Amino acid sequence: MEVTFRPVTRDDFGLIARWLAEPHVARWWAHETSSEAVERDFGPTLRGEEPNEDLVALADGRPLGLCQRSFWHAYLDEVAEFRPFITVPADAMTIDYLVGAPGDVGRGLGSALVRALADDTLATHPTCGQLLVPVAAGNRASQRVLEKAGFVFVTAARVEPDNPVDPPEQRVYRRLRS
Repeated sequence: MEVTFRPVTRDDFGLIARWLAEPHVARWWAHETSSEAVERDFGPTLRGEEPNEDLVALADGRPLGLCQRSFWHAYLDEVAEFRPFITVPADAMTIDYLVGAPGDVGRGLGSALVRALADDTLATHPTCGQLLVPVAAGNRASQRVLEKAGFVFVTAARVEPDNPVDPPEQRVYRRLRS
């Protein structure tokens, strides 16, 4: 299976809303799924108003999931939040990801997606020296996906959770360029 990526377009917003509403996604992403909310959350990147990339992951050409990537230092508030726990180099990027359809979960596709996303990010962004990815401590599935994709655990951190139902514990994983 080949995993490739393309930028999110406005035509993807309906699919993204459906994925965000899936229980296995909603538990960790905690996004509203109305068309207005998806436009609010993903429109700024599409219009070039946010310093990140939103990508649709494709498995052999069919939509598999949603990915995001950015340089950490484009979001200085997040760098500051993690500073007590880890030094975030200026060349570090982060990724986020989801596998959308329930039928694609638990089949190894998440690991393939993250491995391909990490490889693509390092190839597309030659100034990126490493990927640092924080994950909610309770999200064991995402931690396993990162480990299978060549990331290693580097530290635990206590930061504001993405989903307010989660405790503040995060596990931070790293993949170096080399």
